[in-house]
Amino acid sequence: MRDSAPQGMGNPCCPAFSPGAVVSGGPEPGEKGLVYQETPELLQGVKPVPGSVEAETPNGPAPGGPPEVRLSLRRWAVVLLFSCYSLCNAFQWIQYGSINNIFVHFYGVSTFDIDWLSMCYMLTYIPLLFPVAWLLDKRGLRLIALAGSAFNCLGAWVKLGSMKPHLFPVTVLGQVICSVAQVFILGMPSRIASVWFGSHEVSTACSIAVFGNQLGIAVGFVLPPVLVPNLEDTEQLAYHISIMFFITAAVATVLFILVIIVFQEKPPFPPSRAQALIQLKPPEEYSYVQSILRLLRNTNFVLLIVAYGLNTGCFYALSTLLNRMVIQHYPGEEVNAGRIGLTIVVSGMAGALLSGIWLDKTKTYKKTTLVVYIMSLGGLVAYTFTLSLGHLWVVFVTAGVLGFFMTGYLPLGFEFAAELTYPESEGTSSGLLNVSAQVFGIIFTIAQGKIIDRFGTQAGNLFLCSFLLLGTFITVFIKADLRRQRANMDGEQTKALEEVPGDSLAPVVLDESKL
Repeated sequence: MRDSAPQGMGNPCCPAFSPGAVVSGGPEPGEKGLVYQETPELLQGVKPVPGSVEAETPNGPAPGGPPEVRLSLRRWAVVLLFSCYSLCNAFQWIQYGSINNIFVHFYGVSTFDIDWLSMCYMLTYIPLLFPVAWLLDKRGLRLIALAGSAFNCLGAWVKLGSMKPHLFPVTVLGQVICSVAQVFILGMPSRIASVWFGSHEVSTACSIAVFGNQLGIAVGFVLPPVLVPNLEDTEQLAYHISIMFFITAAVATVLFILVIIVFQEKPPFPPSRAQALIQLKPPEEYSYVQSILRLLRNTNFVLLIVAYGLNTGCFYALSTLLNRMVIQHYPGEEVNAGRIGLTIVVSGMAGALLSGIWLDKTKTYKKTTLVVYIMSLGGLVAYTFTLSLGHLWVVFVTAGVLGFFMTGYLPLGFEFAAELTYPESEGTSSGLLNVSAQVFGIIFTIAQGKIIDRFGTQAGNLFLCSFLLLGTFITVFIKADLRRQRANMDGEQTKALEEVPGDSLAPVVLDESKL
């Protein structure tokens, strides 16, 4: 049969049928008839897009029946809004680390204390993942989006009460509240992509969702050094810090209001066959505990958890300690330290978007992930041996190469996990990836910080290189078991029949031996 759905509306699904069913309608003149041979029960209950031959036949799905597969224009507003409040939260994560030495002077605390303002994001995530993932499965996207944007807004306003050197505990409280918001954010990209986007754009959508977080880190590297200059006068410092905190709080408030107005639970119709099948499954059949146990018994996914944690943990450590490393070799270059961080993240955003588009076109998840991992290792080695050369422009170049691959790996991990674990919840699978990243991030940040203090930046970066090498070997052993792609493709397994002459609509009978 011919697909007569308009372009941009996704892939039409076949109508529900049972063994021996006859679909009233056949090919148009000169076209081949099609018979479904591969697991048609997967498509049971999914009816076609209006306008297709299946939808126009008298025996098609009745009104009020199972959902159609159709794309919603609102999907772009949802993913862009998510990216924006994810950006704001990521900015608040790195805004202390990017001017570490200035906050050390203002609050009169140690560099390690300021490092913990970044690491608290990682620490908070670990115990709160499972409750939040359970809420995501039970209550859906809208509640999680509201909670994430609300905590992000509240934490930003709390920080405005810490404008005195003795009020360091208040800024810690505000940062902890923002870290709680992050738990409601990090697991969302692959879930939003699956619930709102079609099978041929899901990887690109996930990359856009991750893009916001990475852009926030980029802004967090470049904006604080500009807004908060390195001054000796604490009163002037308090004034500049308050401007940064107030701008953040105002933006977070606007985004929270927009989430209330714009963000919906899900589109009116499922955007893909895979999502339609999940929506048809009765809620009582789903067990959150059993889902986690199934994920942990999935060997390929467990290997990906470790590989993803090693790569992303290295990125977290580099981001947190970047200011310290650059200042050690280039004293007084706080602004350029931020620009180097900006270079890492912006090039990484380009890598993330390109990898998402590449995956949508090729579906080569294993090969792409492995190549990006190897190049991340190469980029970190190059950055390690050029940081101390005394030429900032060389550091910018090697940092850009490192960021393109290391940051570009983040959405790859989410999408590869969604493929390996379908039909399990994307929120749970991506949450487990992020737990691994937070654990390794804390370990690597503390260990690399101690190594830098004692042996220098080169030894600290080589420490990270060794773990990226380990992650590369682990990635080699992950099998490309693309379950979600199989679910989307099972309904498209067809066999051409002989041409039916004339304008008559001959019935197409399903082959019961294949059911």
